[in-house]
Amino acid sequence: MKYSRPWSRRAALKGTLALGALGPVGIWRRASLAADTPPTPACRDEHQPEATLPSVPGPYFKPDSPERGDFIDAKSDGHLITLEGRVLSRSCQPVAHALLDLWHADQDGLYDEDGFRCRGHIYSDAQGRYRFHTIEPAVYPGRTRHFHFKVQAPGRSVLTTQLFFPGEPRNHVDRLFRPQLLMNISDTPKLMSAQFDFVLNA
Repeated sequence: MKYSRPWSRRAALKGTLALGALGPVGIWRRASLAADTPPTPACRDEHQPEATLPSVPGPYFKPDSPERGDFIDAKSDGHLITLEGRVLSRSCQPVAHALLDLWHADQDGLYDEDGFRCRGHIYSDAQGRYRFHTIEPAVYPGRTRHFHFKVQAPGRSVLTTQLFFPGEPRNHVDRLFRPQLLMNISDTPKLMSAQFDFVLNA
């Protein structure tokens, strides 16, 4: 079942591109990666992190995604990115077999509503670690660059949230942006590496 909405993202994207507001394929150039702080919370002996902030799922979540951590396919024309981290409790203990469901826009700022491109789920390992291989999502009208996530510890409630890229020009105008949800980024021309630790009330 598709979500109804008052406007077509594809039409809005084409219209915006026609005005030249976004530039080629709707991607802004990134400013300094150090422009936004703080990054993902760290677990230290003297510091108990706050639980990861929730956010709205948006209209494009689809249930029953395939179990996979590699989204790269023949249509993947964006900048490659490896996203990894841990799922932890507030006492900094690893959460094993936590469900992590990821979905995001493609390199053109579009979501696959007919299939499962740029969608999938995996489970954290015994040390709470997870890893996804995908592409950097493009921005689209009204939003900065972001990933969508649902994270659930076994037998606990679901955390729905979004992760953001540091240094994005639209971070400060996107009403859903939260600096606490910034990923740590290391970038090269061939591959971007992103890291975020989810902290659950588990």
